[in-house]
Amino acid sequence: MDDGILGFGISLNVPDPAASAAFLMQNFGFLAEMQDEGFISLKHPDGGPNIVFLRTGLPTFKPADIAGSARDGILLVMVVGDLDARHARLAAEGADVVTPPETEPWGERYAQYRDPNGLIIQLVQWV
Repeated sequence: MDDGILGFGISLNVPDPAASAAFLMQNFGFLAEMQDEGFISLKHPDGGPNIVFLRTGLPTFKPADIAGSARDGILLVMVVGDLDARHARLAAEGADVVTPPETEPWGERYAQYRDPNGLIIQLVQWV
């Protein structure tokens, strides 16, 4: 019998886990839930999945054939209530803005930022 899913997380390989974690903690309110040499697991107080950053090249990573960097093709997307206000704050604080706020024809307003490891953080507001 299935005991159910009690939670879930997203694990991303990056060269510097502390830098990506600091970016999410400082700019989006994530908290460190667990950490050790080469990894840090973050949780947001409002809920959602844990986001885990693993240092690229950890010998304990399995399967080894996919142990490369997570930067290619990954968007870490968060839905926010006021994209423009959040964007103004992030831009004023010097965040690396990849795509300033745009609105798609289907009502998705989004902006994108690059964290210190090159991961793309996308904020979305449904309008």
